[in-house]
Amino acid sequence: MLNSVSWKCADGRIVRAFQPDLAGLPGKLRLIDQTLLPEQLCYVELADAAAIHDAIVRLVVRGAPAIGCAAALGLAAVCRNQSVATPAAFLAQVRRTADYLAGARPTAVNLSWALRRCLDSLEAKTAAPVEQLQDILLQTALDILQEDIELCRAIGNHGATLLQDGMGILTHCNAGALATGDYGTALAPLYVAAERGLKLRVFSDETRPLLQGSRLTAWELHQAGIDVTVICDNMAAQVMKEKRIDLVIVGADRISANGDTANKIGTYMAAVLAHHHRIPFYVAAPYSTFDPATPDGDGIVIEQRPATEISRGFGKITAPEQVRFYNPAFDVTPHELIAGFITERGILRPPFARTLAAAFA
Repeated sequence: MLNSVSWKCADGRIVRAFQPDLAGLPGKLRLIDQTLLPEQLCYVELADAAAIHDAIVRLVVRGAPAIGCAAALGLAAVCRNQSVATPAAFLAQVRRTADYLAGARPTAVNLSWALRRCLDSLEAKTAAPVEQLQDILLQTALDILQEDIELCRAIGNHGATLLQDGMGILTHCNAGALATGDYGTALAPLYVAAERGLKLRVFSDETRPLLQGSRLTAWELHQAGIDVTVICDNMAAQVMKEKRIDLVIVGADRISANGDTANKIGTYMAAVLAHHHRIPFYVAAPYSTFDPATPDGDGIVIEQRPATEISRGFGKITAPEQVRFYNPAFDVTPHELIAGFITERGILRPPFARTLAAAFA
């Protein structure tokens, strides 16, 4: 079996899911174009703010932790290409670029968190030469990436304690190696369990309208040798009724102080169904996805996506284009439906207002 966070191309090359190799590509961000999967495995190299902003908006890179890593490394790449004479001019350019990238997608808190961390790293160095500021920015971005890799592995280790041989697991959207620095959040426990010899049966919701579950989750699990079955989103209730599901694990884009959780549209529905069928519903996320400044789910901004994602999914007209469309990218699962949060610090359980505050104080 290949490493669970790498894949083999048709020509035999082994590649990684997220490869921002600025050392080998000075001033460029290199990452998989996820809009082309599973038909093509291709990398794009990005060097300017508009291209990186567009890549985040178009979901070339997606998944809350990966967006944060891409934005931080993208900021470093863009600012390495700036021709400015003074530290003040450089810092002003960094702030403008960070503000621009932060507006690409509003729901995932990791995006603004990573960019803010990059800005904070420069605060005490305002008189340093431009070249030193560029190096600090790049090192901070690389630190964010390395930290995310370590956080995901820790999430996998803690989450694997919930799994037993032969279990059926439902997941929604993609929260694997493609959505993070290198290993995944919701899929990390599955990878760790597989490494320990457990045989699991994973059911992957297709995740309408952009099919991240069928295009991305099923692809990476299959490449890793893990048993995966794709189901349509509206089949989850039947699969649960047939007692094929023992546990649900999903990722998250923002978690409020009380535990209300924003994740890909359809997650709330899966949580309601799991609650009805008495199936434990877990959310896997690193500390950077928790947002203590937002008291509850009502304060989470929900991104609205273009109507064409529904009316012309993947180029084919699937509905009359003259009718109205409503396309929220995320929904919010109330904390009452969540059995626990799988984090790098362990599994946090209710009452969440207390346990989350204690864990991330």
